[in-house]
Amino acid sequence: MKKAVIVIFDKFTDVDVFLPWDLLNRVKFIDKEFQVKIVGSEKSHKSVCGIELATHGLIEECHDADFVFFSSGPGTRNVIKDNSYLNRFNLNPDKQIIASMCSGALIIAALGHLKGISATTYPTAFETLRGLGVEVIEDSHLVTHGNIATAAGCLAAVDLIGWAIEKLFDKKVKEDVIASVLPIGQGQVCIYP
Repeated sequence: MKKAVIVIFDKFTDVDVFLPWDLLNRVKFIDKEFQVKIVGSEKSHKSVCGIELATHGLIEECHDADFVFFSSGPGTRNVIKDNSYLNRFNLNPDKQIIASMCSGALIIAALGHLKGISATTYPTAFETLRGLGVEVIEDSHLVTHGNIATAAGCLAAVDLIGWAIEKLFDKKVKEDVIASVLPIGQGQVCIYP
């Protein structure tokens, strides 16, 4: 059984959690054993738009996840300064797929997993990411290196999650999931029962 976790924190960006959540959960129509969980440092976190979102578990669940996805939002600037928060992670990019949306790249960088590789992030976080010693790619919405990916711009989540689904499963699963959200007339495939 494969497991994906979406990491949230206070002041996360709503669409950067709910769009990946929806896309990843569509995999369950193909592989019923696939688990998707939202995790955080608390039992719930409040989004930028004010939604209080209960977590399914704590960030320690990232240790055994096949896919760890860091959401974005202004809250990233706080958690990257909190060593007690960062020390709760024990990720292994040789064995796990690790990805971020927009400023979630700051967390991956603070954890030391962007050393020596390039990444992208939301334009308001370019300088902060550079300050963490990362080469920032400003003109690409998706940057991948092995099992690590960073994406920029909320709708880049479609390509980012597609990339992760293909790595977790295969190209057909990715194509079916992505096709299921396409506008009618653009090759949509229905995978919902």
